[in-house]
Amino acid sequence: MIRRCSILFLHLAILMLMIAISARAQSGSPATSSPGYTANTNSTGPSTSVAQSQSSFSGSVPGKLVPGVLQISLQDALDRGLKQNLGLLLSNEDIRSARGERWTQLSKLLPNVTTQTSVVASQIDLATLGISIPGFPNVVGPFSYFDSRAYMTQTLFDWKAINKTRSATQSVESAKYTYKDARDLVILAVGFTYLQAVASESRIETADAQVKTAEALSNQASDQFKAGTSPAIDALRARVELQTRQQQLIAARNDFAIQKLTLARVIGLAPGQQFELSDKSLYQPLEGITVDDALKRAYASRSDYQAALADHRAAEFSHRAAVAGYFPTLSFSGDYGVAGKHPQTNAHGVFDVRGILTIPIFQGGSVQGDILKSDAQLAQSRERVENLRGQIDSDVRTALFNLESSAQQVAVAQSNIGLAEETLTQSRDRFVAGVTDTVEVVQAQEAVASAHENYISSLYSYNYAKISLARALGLAEEGVKAYFKGK
Repeated sequence: MIRRCSILFLHLAILMLMIAISARAQSGSPATSSPGYTANTNSTGPSTSVAQSQSSFSGSVPGKLVPGVLQISLQDALDRGLKQNLGLLLSNEDIRSARGERWTQLSKLLPNVTTQTSVVASQIDLATLGISIPGFPNVVGPFSYFDSRAYMTQTLFDWKAINKTRSATQSVESAKYTYKDARDLVILAVGFTYLQAVASESRIETADAQVKTAEALSNQASDQFKAGTSPAIDALRARVELQTRQQQLIAARNDFAIQKLTLARVIGLAPGQQFELSDKSLYQPLEGITVDDALKRAYASRSDYQAALADHRAAEFSHRAAVAGYFPTLSFSGDYGVAGKHPQTNAHGVFDVRGILTIPIFQGGSVQGDILKSDAQLAQSRERVENLRGQIDSDVRTALFNLESSAQQVAVAQSNIGLAEETLTQSRDRFVAGVTDTVEVVQAQEAVASAHENYISSLYSYNYAKISLARALGLAEEGVKAYFKGK
């Protein structure tokens, strides 16, 4: 009988050992890349800013409806966007998520204390365990007991957990930089839509002036036709010109209404909120800045670049954590409490203290798999940093080129407006004097309209180039205040 029991216990021990080995081989090591790191690597800056602006940065969480008509300046729009824009709100939540992941990793290094109290009533059939002793009853019990203890576990050394915690800490830093970069993207999105709306409003004013000019010309042509001093074709031509300008005015008003809706969505105004634009984007020259100085400021200030560097450091720690899968770990566990028969009260103290040294021997290649994945992630993060560094150089140079070009276009457009209006005045005088027909006047009027449109477009391009430069330098909030001081 004793030999039979020994064989049974030996079989049970072998079975439990095989189950334990199989579980370790299947589970392997935890993933080496934290969720915070993976999420943050997607926000790499200007190369994706257009796509982001069309998604989360083009939406917002609407505020409350305010009675009356709000006067919204560019700075007011920026302030509202920095509070209500959806992209910025989501980025702020990413910081909380990264902090949560850091606490998850840190918990593996901090003490874990639990308590457990149990009251057990039991009866055992020894025959089910393969135990049969002559003269000894097969059924033992019923009997009851209670056990109340406090348990504590503490990792003394785990190089893998240490590096995963460091990686999660860098992911938190990356999320913070990404949030700062999101603020710059909000500045870019709000500035873009506000300037678009201002340009649309300017086109209404220009189109309205062109309608009045065309109406005056139509009246003159009609009067001269009635007086017999000009043919009917001149009156018809002037009438067609008037209706063309009226169509342009209708289209301009519709475009402005749509641009206002777009701006309201970006800055988080309540649906149906009435507002007017108080800034008219007057021309304000900007002092020149050299390419070298701009690049130095950009590399030091761009939050997306700093986030990419933090992601790279997180990937380095993740790689170290993967390699640490080969290293032994040392931990401590203990418990203390009281136990005794139930319901009697003759309890006594019980405790258990142990130090555990775990040495990995064979883990089915899971550590090697983690190392390969972490190597790939480390290489990707390094490549993202180098790509972003080149992207920053391109952003800065492009913004400076656009700024210089648009400034020259503004100067030429201003001069061209004066020339075109003088040409129109002379053409109308010639038409009144009967020297020419309405063809020359209509052509001159179209030249005036084209000159005003070119000025509006160049002025919009110049102002947006200033915002783009501030974004490229990583100083969007400060730059907008410095570049747009007046109304």
